[in-house]
Amino acid sequence: MPATTRPAGGLAALTAGLTLMAGLTLTACDTTTTATPDATAPPCRTAALTWTLSLLDGDGDSDGRGDDRSGARLTAVNKGSGACLFAGYPGLEIHNGKADGIEGAGAGRPSAVALPGHAAVTVDLRYTRRGTPGAGTWCVRQHEAAVTAPHDTHGTVVPVTDAHGKAAVLDACGETIAMAPPCRAGAGA
Repeated sequence: MPATTRPAGGLAALTAGLTLMAGLTLTACDTTTTATPDATAPPCRTAALTWTLSLLDGDGDSDGRGDDRSGARLTAVNKGSGACLFAGYPGLEIHNGKADGIEGAGAGRPSAVALPGHAAVTVDLRYTRRGTPGAGTWCVRQHEAAVTAPHDTHGTVVPVTDAHGKAAVLDACGETIAMAPPCRAGAGA
């Protein structure tokens, strides 16, 4: 991906977004799992995972309009029967063609997540919607995103859906989309 120049001030927005994510991730993660990650499991690879990117309830509809909430959830399900290790933040890029683009960014080093066969890991996302105060002009409006498993070099394209699985548009402004640490999806997630 070519280097891009972006307006200053994104670090404060990223920090604020990650702070807001703290409460959200506590409800999304499987907090009952006490097993430590299996260090002998191979790393999860992009192609071995089924990916979804869903706007959270109230975050838009098929025409990209909605309220001022700005959240989405990236989910990866292990397609195989064997375990793999999801160790780090996934790659996330959303582009307007070859022009403006926004990338996902997380803080620190998240704990590795052991992902047994057919289990899911989620990453909650926060972003500033176009039209909200302070959104600025560096924006992307897209119906898909490029994702990559941590430490993998081969990505895939994932469509954006609303909370009900219908096609949607992610309309985000700023330098980055804040990513909460990956966590194993709880039962029924």
